[in-house]
Amino acid sequence: MRLGSGTFAAGCVVIEVLGVALFLRGFFPAPVFSGAERQAESPAPEPSAGASSNWTELPPPLFSKVVILLIDALRDDFVFGSKGVKFMPYTTYLVEKGSSLSFVAEAKPPTVTMPRIKALLTGSLPGFIDVVRNLNSPTLMEDNVITRAKAAGKRIIFYGDETWVKLFPKHFVEYDGTTSFFVSDYTEVDNNVTRHLDKVLKRQDWDMLILHYLGLDHIGHISGPSSPLVGHKLSEMDSILMKIHTALLAEERDPLLPSLLVLCGDHGMSEAGGHGASSMEEVNTALVLVSSAFERKPGDVRHPTRIQQTDLAATLSIGLGLPIPKSNTGGLMFPVVEGRPMREQLRFLHLNTVQLSKLLQENVPSYNKEPGFEQFKVSERLHRNWIRLYLEENNSEVVFNLGAKVRRQYLDALRTLKLSLSRRAAQYDVYSMAVGTVLVLEALILLLLSVPQALSSRAELDVPLLSPVCSLLFYLLLLALTALHVVVCTAADSSCYLCSLPWLAAGGVMTLIAALLCAGMSALTRVFAGGKCLSQNPPQSTSRWSELDLLSFLGTVGHVLSLGASSFIEEEHQTWYFLVNTLCLALCHQIYRKCLLGDDCAPQHCPHTGEEFDGVAVALQGKRAGPEGWELSRAPADPSSLEALRGSERWMVLASPWLVLACCRLLRSLNQTGVQWAHRPDLGHWLTSSDHKAELSVLAALSLTMIFVLVQKRCSLTSKVAMAFGLLGIYCYRAAIGNVLFPWQQDNKDISKGITEARFVYVFVLGILFTGTKDLLKSQIIAADFTARTVGLWEIHSGLVLLATLLLRPHNLPVLVLSLAIQTIMAQFIWRPLRHDVAEVTVMHYWFGQAFFYFQGNSNSIATVDISAGFVGLDAYMEIPAMFLTAFATYSGPVLWASHLVNFLTSEASSGSALSHACFCYALICSIPVSVYIILVTSLRYHLFIWSVFSPKLLYEGMHLLITAAVCIFFTAMDQTNTKS
Repeated sequence: MRLGSGTFAAGCVVIEVLGVALFLRGFFPAPVFSGAERQAESPAPEPSAGASSNWTELPPPLFSKVVILLIDALRDDFVFGSKGVKFMPYTTYLVEKGSSLSFVAEAKPPTVTMPRIKALLTGSLPGFIDVVRNLNSPTLMEDNVITRAKAAGKRIIFYGDETWVKLFPKHFVEYDGTTSFFVSDYTEVDNNVTRHLDKVLKRQDWDMLILHYLGLDHIGHISGPSSPLVGHKLSEMDSILMKIHTALLAEERDPLLPSLLVLCGDHGMSEAGGHGASSMEEVNTALVLVSSAFERKPGDVRHPTRIQQTDLAATLSIGLGLPIPKSNTGGLMFPVVEGRPMREQLRFLHLNTVQLSKLLQENVPSYNKEPGFEQFKVSERLHRNWIRLYLEENNSEVVFNLGAKVRRQYLDALRTLKLSLSRRAAQYDVYSMAVGTVLVLEALILLLLSVPQALSSRAELDVPLLSPVCSLLFYLLLLALTALHVVVCTAADSSCYLCSLPWLAAGGVMTLIAALLCAGMSALTRVFAGGKCLSQNPPQSTSRWSELDLLSFLGTVGHVLSLGASSFIEEEHQTWYFLVNTLCLALCHQIYRKCLLGDDCAPQHCPHTGEEFDGVAVALQGKRAGPEGWELSRAPADPSSLEALRGSERWMVLASPWLVLACCRLLRSLNQTGVQWAHRPDLGHWLTSSDHKAELSVLAALSLTMIFVLVQKRCSLTSKVAMAFGLLGIYCYRAAIGNVLFPWQQDNKDISKGITEARFVYVFVLGILFTGTKDLLKSQIIAADFTARTVGLWEIHSGLVLLATLLLRPHNLPVLVLSLAIQTIMAQFIWRPLRHDVAEVTVMHYWFGQAFFYFQGNSNSIATVDISAGFVGLDAYMEIPAMFLTAFATYSGPVLWASHLVNFLTSEASSGSALSHACFCYALICSIPVSVYIILVTSLRYHLFIWSVFSPKLLYEGMHLLITAAVCIFFTAMDQTNTKS
């Protein structure tokens, strides 16, 4: 089967996407949980020493009513720091002098809403894959406080984030959900919760009231934690807490149990305003328990203590008189029951340790050797002896002192059990991981073995697929793989994803693996056979490695090796900055050598190469020898063309690498990213502060003007007009939402959502894309219309630029301007005069695309994803558009550089196979890091930073591979268009 190299590369990348998806499904499994069915079961009785009066029932509830006030993104310093003192005076009074207990609750990654709600109510540690499920929360099937409360007859009312309604359908007697993903709204989303308060606080027909406020989180996504809007929102939340607390105190005048008010956050907020990673600002959340049961004595100073966020589930269960959820890994917050009699304290601690020990038994085969289990048994034995002594001497001081000793033993056992369970927080689906890894590696090996044919002058290769599939080896492999699948699925102690698939789907995966393996072996045999022929008749070729070839090879290898270290992953932007800067210096050396020293016999355009094909050189360098080699149609045929340049054009060629280097250095100062230096001030923080809105407005206007100048030169008149109106609409949109100012606008003007302005821009984006597509179709009908094809491609590129301009924040518009400027400089004064080959131009585009991913403020932390871009122009949450817009805004750098690569090769290459070669090189250079990183992550899956550093990077690599698949398909489609033309 003969395929074009571009089509073959796109197919291999699609297979890799399938393999990575399977690997991710196995790598991000369901967390440790209790396999026992949730059913009515008798609680663990109090340890008995032969006495008949020990307690066997659950303890009665400690509180009559519970109100949970959950403020999204309420990090600890918003309550316990200077902002709390300034904007939350009533809460500060309760923390410092009132009847309250305050804690700093640590949230484990991923710090996004849905996993954190699960942690608060189940006490379990959610899996990292819940980052993806956060977009569409399924029904929570694990044992949890809400389900237990409903089963016990508790009447629960909920207002706020609709995630709760999805997690707990039919659990609330009354509810009103609000959309959590429309981050542009931070006013109505909270007003829709508060409007119910006055009525519900006067009613007596509920036992639990849950309020989830989203406004603070939305403000963080829009403008960060330093925004003045944060202070206003904290003041609003403080007044709401005071209203709730006052109403609860008024009800306690009756002789009832005290009520409990829980003020908490689900996660924190990074300095950039996002969340999802593991920085201190994201994992440290405020937790305040307010109740008259926590009365202070004079001089009692209580400082916030550190706990785990999962500890709340066990504490709420004890407070409401409910069984502790079976999958709970948290411990009772002991200060809550510290004022109770000693026997009750020990009873509460015993229930918690029994539950944790049962969970340990279900998930750890050698549980009896665990230190926590041994400590639990010792505690239970001491508790049994204490009960006997207590029944004999009720009020003896000796009994109290012995009880304190038992209590300390229980608390030690709790800490050790929690530690043992947290270390086994997840079980990897190794089988699915192995199958996914095999698919990815098979596709990569096929790409590597196909380099000589794929980069030949014909850009075609003979894919050895049909003959291996019909061979005996294929059927033997398929039979062996099927047998292995049956053995694994029948013998696996834990559930495997592949085993849960229908047999037809699992058989398809096994067939694909066997076919790829046979195809790889056939290709390998051909390579060895070709190597023997070459050794007998070595070709005469002058191809050799250039400086850029060596830099491309060493840079790719160095980047791949750096992925094995957590520090290099956290600071990966430094790697790409270094590679891009080194590339600029290498280009400078190449230009100066050619222009000043007259060294013109560079391998990429040496006229003395023969027709014969040097397979080894092509495999290493990605080049073609002979007259069919790729060259620029607009470059002079004479290799000494650089010496012929005179005047300003010659000086621009000499200065171009330094201009690119200066642009890159300026961009590094715009957004600090990574971990080590992310807290340092940068130009982005300075521009986004409220004191410099005028400067940001001027910069945004200049940037939009420069974008128009750089893009419009190759557009049709219709697209130029649409681009101009679109850029004007973008400025109007940013002014409407309060990011920038109109000259006639007052600073105190009310901020709107800007929906109309954004949709106005979307119309022009679609219009430009439609015009470009129309020109491409026209070029297919009129085969000789080369201009229509190039204009159409550039208009599609312009439409993507306009969309990126709309989605990027105003202070990031210079990133887009300098990206377009660098593309123009490189095309005009480097790639054309030096006539680099396809492989070199593709590598440069890929490197700059990766660098611009970080220049716009991204990192390998989920917290830097700007989800507000997914809601530009939307007045309600729509999943698919929001996900597309967020992904495009995040990866706009790589996408725009790939789009420019298609435009440049189509307009400049004289050979029709340039796009096929570029597609193959792009797929290969993207596949190598993903394949190697999967192996590294598998070997480091028990590393200390696996969830905080390596796992987010794995998600980014998976998404980047998906973007690469889309880019390769686009390359292939354009290549087919060129072929037909």
